[in-house]
Amino acid sequence: QVQLVESGGGLVQPGGSLRLSCEASGFTFKNYAMRWYRQAPGKERERVAVISSTGGNTDYADSVKGRFTISRDNAKNTVYLQMNSLKPEDTAVYYCSIIRTVYYWGKGTLVTVSS
Repeated sequence: QVQLVESGGGLVQPGGSLRLSCEASGFTFKNYAMRWYRQAPGKERERVAVISSTGGNTDYADSVKGRFTISRDNAKNTVYLQMNSLKPEDTAVYYCSIIRTVYYWGKGTLVTVSS
């Protein structure tokens, strides 16, 4: 069965950096685009970034363009989200996801940006 396990979240000061990882199993990772979403308290879940199956194409939410970078390692079945110049408004639970007929989600990792 599909499993997505996020890690790398934590508490960071404004302006700092974090790298999130999502390890995938239960499907042929290299065949699927991968997505990062986030959900802040009291807000709807929003898509942050998406990367194509080969890694050749990426897309970002306007709110994170120029600060976040999505990447993947198909040999390790892992997708990453490098987050730089973090702001308090980036505080959220971050989830990775695939669409395989339906959406599959991990349990998420909490990122808190605060001084």
